[in-house]
Amino acid sequence: MTRAELSYALAAAMANILGAVAVTSRTRWTLRAHDATLSFAAGFMVSVAIADLLPEAIAVGGASAATVALVGYLLVHLTQHTLARHFHFGEETHEVSEVVSVSALIGLLLHTFVDGVAVASSVRVSPTLGALVFVAVLLHKFPEGLAISSLFLAAGAGRARALLAAASLGGATILGVLLTDVVPALSSNGLALAAGVTLYVGASNLVPEFQSKGGWRNPASFFVGCGVYFLARQLAGH
Repeated sequence: MTRAELSYALAAAMANILGAVAVTSRTRWTLRAHDATLSFAAGFMVSVAIADLLPEAIAVGGASAATVALVGYLLVHLTQHTLARHFHFGEETHEVSEVVSVSALIGLLLHTFVDGVAVASSVRVSPTLGALVFVAVLLHKFPEGLAISSLFLAAGAGRARALLAAASLGGATILGVLLTDVVPALSSNGLALAAGVTLYVGASNLVPEFQSKGGWRNPASFFVGCGVYFLARQLAGH
């Protein structure tokens, strides 16, 4: 693991925990700002998945990389919205069962593991792509930690278990970075998996969070997220 990979993984894990702290400590936060952040993250993530991760994956792995990306997309859908139906990126305000909270955690663990794979695989391609993918990962880590911890609280768990759930997501990201360097299948297919998972999180997880809400701020934030990605990409000369 390189220093950059380690730094990115630790920062992402810390963001998961900070999201949990915001819920468990009852810190006040603005729902409008939360929605705008999610929509910005969605635009950034969809852009990096389509404009960089998928083309780089195909360049490395050939046409089969597109199939691997689809498998990654389907796996996240299976774990987050088929086996675990009650999950969304936001604070849970309804009472849920322990089974629901645990199943959501299991689904998110796969997703966050691939986040780590995405960071490690992209850093291997270039430091610039690694930085862009790291930003895409980091943008949804805080709401991710917030969502899983609030789901555990809604299921009747204590603050310690809610924090532990978020910390386990951060641990899965670190594990993804570590294993990418030693597991050949992840080394060769990491970019493709990352493309599918990143596209799912941006387009199928985050976009629906703000799509049904009125107003112009959230759609505008989505397009701003896309624009900022391409601006950063241009400035970095990637």
